[in-house]
This record gives sequence, structure tokens and C-alpha cells, in this order.
Amino acid sequence: MKCTCAPGRASAQAQRPSGDRARLSARAPGPAPACACAESRGGGRVARAPGSGRLRAPRAAGPPSAMPGMVLFGRRWAIASDDLVFPGVFELLVRVLWWVGILMLYLMHRGKLDCPGGVLLSSYLIVLLVLLAIIIGTVSAIVCVSMKGTICNPGPRKSMSKLLYVRLALFLPEMVWASLGAAWIADGVQCDRTVGSGIIATVVVSWLIIVSTVLTILIVFDPLGGKAAPGAPLGPQPLDSRESSQLLSGLRTAATGVWETRVRLLCCCIGRDDHTRVAFSSTAELFSTYFSDTDLVPSDIAAGLALLHQQQDHARSPPEPTEVVTRSPGPFQAADLDAELESCHHYMQFAAAAYGWPLYVYRNPFTGLCRVGGDCCRRRTADYDLVGGDQLNCHFGSILQTTGLQHRDFIHISFHDKVYELPFLVALDHRKESVVVAIRGTMSLQDILTDLSAESEPLDIECEAQDCWAHKGISQAARYVYRRLVDDGILSQAFSVAPEYRLVIVGHSLGAGAAALLALMLKSPYPQVRCYAFSPPRGLLSKRSISARFH
Repeated sequence: MKCTCAPGRASAQAQRPSGDRARLSARAPGPAPACACAESRGGGRVARAPGSGRLRAPRAAGPPSAMPGMVLFGRRWAIASDDLVFPGVFELLVRVLWWVGILMLYLMHRGKLDCPGGVLLSSYLIVLLVLLAIIIGTVSAIVCVSMKGTICNPGPRKSMSKLLYVRLALFLPEMVWASLGAAWIADGVQCDRTVGSGIIATVVVSWLIIVSTVLTILIVFDPLGGKAAPGAPLGPQPLDSRESSQLLSGLRTAATGVWETRVRLLCCCIGRDDHTRVAFSSTAELFSTYFSDTDLVPSDIAAGLALLHQQQDHARSPPEPTEVVTRSPGPFQAADLDAELESCHHYMQFAAAAYGWPLYVYRNPFTGLCRVGGDCCRRRTADYDLVGGDQLNCHFGSILQTTGLQHRDFIHISFHDKVYELPFLVALDHRKESVVVAIRGTMSLQDILTDLSAESEPLDIECEAQDCWAHKGISQAARYVYRRLVDDGILSQAFSVAPEYRLVIVGHSLGAGAAALLALMLKSPYPQVRCYAFSPPRGLLSKRSISARFH
């Protein structure tokens, strides 16, 4: 477990333009690492990760805030020397229990090993006990060394790499002996049934531990670790040479490819259309840019998030002010404020209804399933046919329960969910005399990819300023809803029923960001449009986009 010396917020951006567009960087909570020294030279800067011999992108100078990844076999690995305490303790516990079980099996049944092949099995158990004892001693040493020192003082752990080399070398005899045990078992054991079952269990456990260890090695393997150049200087190098530029360009390309492969594996269950492929590339570009100038291991990121959460908890309970100045609002201001708060509460129900039955059941854990369960099983009635849309499934019942409206009050309900294409609903709110468009927030892997498409792109609205930029994923989602509302005639249908109503757009989280952009797009044809965005994401719009549109 690691902490940071100077936690802060670090920004990541796939493409960083100048001016206000630069403010649209996707901000991610985490430590502001400054482990490697960087200096300016010849118009470019580069730093070399400690102990890795690799060129790194520049970082601000400061005290060390994270442990660098360990260097084994001439390359960097995604694990630090103080990350082995808990994995080592777990392996130690398993190995000790396994050693005790084998010892008891041998002591209690060694008299029954006088069967054909029993000498080989007896030798197998004895050698396995000795081998396990050596492994237990090595793992104990790794755990003890990993607990030494501090985050900013890794000196007491300098022998960790040698211990790991010894531990990895022990895998060779362990695998050979497990293979021999499997071969002897395959030939058939003519001894006592209990002894045979114990030997089989021992061989199976041996291979399970070997396989789990191999998987662990694959997890901590860093494809971007690279081979450390022998004899390479550890100081910062200028970037004005063609070789350095080509090296950094190759590193960025390789990092993007690795992250895109990881994202594809993580989201293997979703489709492979054009939008999805673009989102994969955009997300990979975001992560590769964010981590390109850091020498972090996963525990650093986890520790940074934990510390940031702790800092936010402290920020939620600020100290009492030394002086309080109060001013009572006038009667008209108080009435307007009360009316606006009541409207927010009212339209929040539409934003919640856009999530469908999962949120409804979550908010009503004891009665939710009973109330909406019938809609999942019964056939569509004539009331359902009054509503346009697709993929209603069990959602319609929860929407009716949440909003309190009737079937005939809904114009369109869509739960079509793809990358850059968000579910939404359109309803007539007779209480507030409004046509309500509610957009769903993040609830699926497709929505997460939309969130992570954090590049900035021009906002296609009537903007007097030249630099009108918005979050790419949310902008694409808002354009999708706009096309459905305008091109498919959904809004025209709604206002043909209630021409005197005004347009209100609501959403929560990702849906709030899409609702805000959609309101900007619809402001020209519907000047009285109002938007209620609950918990919208940061980095949504450039400042000039807002000022040019509303001022």
C-alpha cells in the first residue's frame, strides 16, 4: 500500500488544443506524481524513469510521491517493491497449510507406500516437502523485506530483486516435480485409496498454484516496460534529436495500442460498430496520454484515489466560520426560489424515470419488483401501442410509477443503448404544462465508453466565438438525441398535441451533460427551452461556448 507525498488532481487529455479548448481536459482524481526529475533543454524536456533506463515525458519537479515500478530482467514491471506484503502473506498461508497437509499425509500413511510404485511416490512427497520448505523460507524473506523502509525511502528493500530472482528460479524444480507427479499418477497408483487420493490432490494443488503464479506474472507484466539500455545514462536527455523524437513517438503509439487492447478485452461483450471502434481509440488515447508521463503502479493509483476520497471527506465538513453574515431575501425572491426548488424536485423524477426499472427497484427494494414485475410478463396492450419507442421491456411500468403519468401522456420512450446513443423519453407534463425530454445517465459499458471519449470537438451551434468546444462523447450523444427529436418528428408530434406547452430538458450525470448541450442546440427553434441538469460532469463546455451563447 502506498500513499502520495503531495496528492492533487492530475488532468489527462487525448488532444490538448490551445485557448479555452485546453480547459476541456478530462480530469481524473489521483495523485500528482513527481518521481522523476525533468529539466528543459533545447526546447524539449524528457525524464528517465528511476531504474528503468527509459525516456519519460516531462513532469513538474517536486518531492517523490509514488514508488517506481520494479526492474527485473532488464525491464520495468507494474509492481513496486512494497506491494508484495499482502500477496506474499496469502501465498505463505497457502504454502504452509499445503506443507502441513503433505507432512500429515506422509507420516500417517507412509506404512502403506510399500505397494508397486510406492517408492517413487514416497520420494515424490519427501522432495516436495523439502522444496516447499525452501519456497516458504523465500516467501517469508520477501514479505519481511517488502515491509521494510518507507514510501520515500526504498533503500532497505534494495535486496528485493535478488529475492525475486531466487523465488522465480524455484519455479523450475517445482514445475518439473509437478510434471513428474502427474506422470506417475497417470501410470496408475496401486497403493491404498486414501494415499492415492492424497497424491492426486497434491499434484492438482501444485498445478493450481503454478497456474495462478503464471497469471499473476502476466498481470504485473508491463508491455511498455521495454528493455533497459545497458549503460544508458540516467539523467534527462534533450528532445532535439531525431532519434529521441522517434523514440517518444514510438512509445506513444505503443502505449495507445496497449491501452486499446485492454479496453477491447474489458468491453468484449459489446458490439463492434463504427462508434464503438472510435470510442475504443479515444479511450485508449486518453489513458495513454494520462499515464505516459508517470511511473505509477496500480497500487499508486489506488492509494491516490483513497487519499483523494479522504481529502474530500474532510472537505465536506469544513470548520465553522468565524463570522456569519446573513441577509434575508425579499418576498419575491423567496417565492421565486421556492418555486424553482419545487420545479427541480418535480423534474428530478423524470431524470430518475429515464433509468427504467433498475433504479426504481433500487429505490424501492421491498415493493419495486412486485409493482413492475407484471409489466415484464404481460403482453403489450393497446395502451402500449399509443407510445412510440423501442425496447420498453420492464421499463414502462417503473416509468409510470416514478412520474405518476398515464400511458397517453408519453410521446416516445427509447431504451436503445449504444455508444454515443443514450436512452431517452418524451412526455407531456400537464401539471407544469411542459413537454419533458429526459435523458438517461451512465448505466452500461456503452455509457462508460461515451464518458471516456473525453477529447474535445467543435460544438455545432450558432456560436459567435471561434472556440466553441465540448466533450466529444457527450456532444455526440446530444446530437443523436437531437436527430431523433427533430428529424424523426418526435417534438413536432408532442407540440401538435400541446402547442402552448414549453420545452423542458432534464437529465442526471451523463444525461445531464447531454441535456445541457441539447438545450443549446434547441435554443434557436425553442427560445423558451429550460434545462435541469442534475450532477452534470465537469469539462463539458469551453467557457467561450457558454458566454457566447448566453451573453
